Amino acid sequence: MLLKSDNQIIRVLMQRENHSLVIDCIKRTMPQWVLSANLSGYEGCPDTELYERTGMPLDRQLSEEEKRIAQERYTRIAGVLPFIGDEVKRSEVIRALSSQQSKQTIRKYLCLYLTYQDMNALAPVPKESRELTQDEKNIRWGLNKFFYTKNKNSLQTAYTMMLKERYCDAQGVLVDGYPSFHQFRYFYRKTRSLQNLHISRDGIKDYQRNSRPLLGDGVQQFCPSVGYGMLDSTICDIYLVDDGGKLVGRPVMTACVDAFSGLCCGYSLGWEGGTYSLRGLMLNVVTDKVQWCTDHGVFIERRQWDSNAIPGTLVTDMGSEYAGDTFSQITELGVKIVNLSAYRPELKGRVEKFFDLIQDSFKKQLKGKGVIEPDYQERGAHDYRKDACLTLKQFEQIILHCIVYYNNSRVMEFPFTEQMLADGVKPYASSIFAWGMKQLGANMVSVTPKQLIQVLLPRATGRFTRKGLQINGLRYRHDAYTESFLKGGEALVAYNPDDVTQVWLVEKGCYIQFTLIESRFKGKCLDDVQGIQKASRKIVNDSASDSLQAQIDLAKHIQMIAAQTQRSDTQVKNIRSTRKKEQYRTHRDYAKENAHE
Repeated sequence: MLLKSDNQIIRVLMQRENHSLVIDCIKRTMPQWVLSANLSGYEGCPDTELYERTGMPLDRQLSEEEKRIAQERYTRIAGVLPFIGDEVKRSEVIRALSSQQSKQTIRKYLCLYLTYQDMNALAPVPKESRELTQDEKNIRWGLNKFFYTKNKNSLQTAYTMMLKERYCDAQGVLVDGYPSFHQFRYFYRKTRSLQNLHISRDGIKDYQRNSRPLLGDGVQQFCPSVGYGMLDSTICDIYLVDDGGKLVGRPVMTACVDAFSGLCCGYSLGWEGGTYSLRGLMLNVVTDKVQWCTDHGVFIERRQWDSNAIPGTLVTDMGSEYAGDTFSQITELGVKIVNLSAYRPELKGRVEKFFDLIQDSFKKQLKGKGVIEPDYQERGAHDYRKDACLTLKQFEQIILHCIVYYNNSRVMEFPFTEQMLADGVKPYASSIFAWGMKQLGANMVSVTPKQLIQVLLPRATGRFTRKGLQINGLRYRHDAYTESFLKGGEALVAYNPDDVTQVWLVEKGCYIQFTLIESRFKGKCLDDVQGIQKASRKIVNDSASDSLQAQIDLAKHIQMIAAQTQRSDTQVKNIRSTRKKEQYRTHRDYAKENAHE
C-alpha cells in the first residue's frame, strides 16, 4: 500500500495489531515499525507519482545484461526478505551476507526493491552523458596532441606541453586556474582505450603483430584442408665458403609449407633471392623428393616426403617477388594466390615456425662452424665469419636431413578430430598430410616441371615485323608465322633471361617456340646481350661526330673540283665512237705495269 502526505511518500510493507512496517520511499531508509494511528493523515498515492518524484523510469525496457544484473542483485537480498519485519534477525542475515558484499550495498538494494516492489528497479540506471568542461576538453586535446603519438611522450611530458599551449599567456607565464597533473592523469585513466593506446603510439602494424587479441581458432580456421601453401624466405644464420675456402656469405632459403599439416612441400637454397629463388622453390615443389634427396646423398622412403604437387592456394606476403606480375602468372595453372597485409608474419605462422625449427635443428650442432649467435651485431662480438667452413653443397645436405626430421619425427600439437583418432593418425606432419590428402577438400595441383617453368618465365610485349618477331632488341623466326610477319602487330612473348636462344609466343594458353635469327647471340644471357648492344650503340654514337665531319669535308672537296670546270654546250653526236676513243686512251696493261714486281 502506497501512501503520501505533503512531500513524503511511504509504503506499508506489513501490519501487526496496532503497528505498521513502513519505508520512506523518498529517502529510501531501512523500514521501521510505526503506530498505525500515525498514518491517519496519509492518503493513497498512485505508483506513477512515486516514479515521477524519484526520477525512476516507468515500464523501462531492460537489456539482457541489465536483466542479468537485476537478477543477480535480487539474489543477494532474497535471503533478507523473509525477516524484513524482525530488525534483529534482519541485521544478523545482512551481517552474514556482508562477506560477499558490503552491508551498505545490501541495504541499498533492499530499500530499492521494497520501495518499488519490482525487481527491475535493481537494474543499473543509465548515466546521463554530460558535456565536458573546458578543462576536460583541453586535457583531451593535450592527450591526443602530445601523448597518443608515435613520439611516445610520458604523461608528465604531455601534461607540461598542454599547459604551455593552453594555460600560458603571451609571455609564456603560467596563468591561474590550470588543472593539476592528478586531474590530467585521472581523465586519462577514465577515458583510456588500450587499443587506441597501442595503435597511436606503436602503429597499426606493430599492434597487429604484437598486441592484438588472438581470438582465432588456429590456422585450421583459415586452412581447413590440405592444399594451402604458405611461402616465405629468410637469410640463414650461418656463413658459408666456396670450394676454395673463401667466404661467400649467408645463403637465402625459400620454403613452401602446407598450412594444414605443417609439411614442407618444397624449398630452395642459394645465393640469389627474389624471383630467382621463387622459381627454384616452385620447381622443387613439383620435383620427386625421393630422387632429389638421392641426388644430394640423402636416402629416404617415399612416405617420408610424398609431395610433388603445388598447393591449390598459395599464401604470400606483399614481397616484391610475390606481388609482381611474373609470379601471378602461376594462376594460369588453376592456383589461387592470397596476398596478406604487409608486416603480418603471424598470418603465415606455419612457414615462420618452419624456419625457426629448421635453424634451431642445425645451429646447436654447428656452433663454431660459422653459425651466428644472438650477439653478432653487438659491439665487440666475435666475428663469426672467420668460423665459416661449410660449402653450400654440404649445408644443403644438412638442411635436407633437418627437413626429413621436421616432416617425420617432430611431434606436433595438432587439433585432432575424432575421425583422425579413429584412423590412427600420428602427430607428425607427414602422417597428417597423408591423411589429409585422402579427405574431401584436399586441393593439390599436379603439373610438370616444363609447364611450371614456362608459366613462371617473365613476359613482355613483342612485335611482328618483316624482319621477324622482335623482343628485347632481338629478332626471332618461326616458319609457320609468315602471315603474321607480313601483317604485323603485337604479341605476348615469354622469354628466358638466362638464354636468349629461343622465346615462346603465348597464344591461347599454348607456348610456341621461336628461334633466334642473330646467331652471334646464341647461348648468351639477356644481360650479356644488352651489354653488347649498349656497347655497340656507344661506338656508333661516339663515331657519329667524326662521320659528320667527314661528310662536310667530302662536300667541300667535291665543290672545289666542280668549281674548276666551266659549263659549255656538250656535243651529243657520235657518242659510240667518242666512247671508243676514250677507252683506247685510258686503257692500261696491268700485267706489264706490274711485271717487275
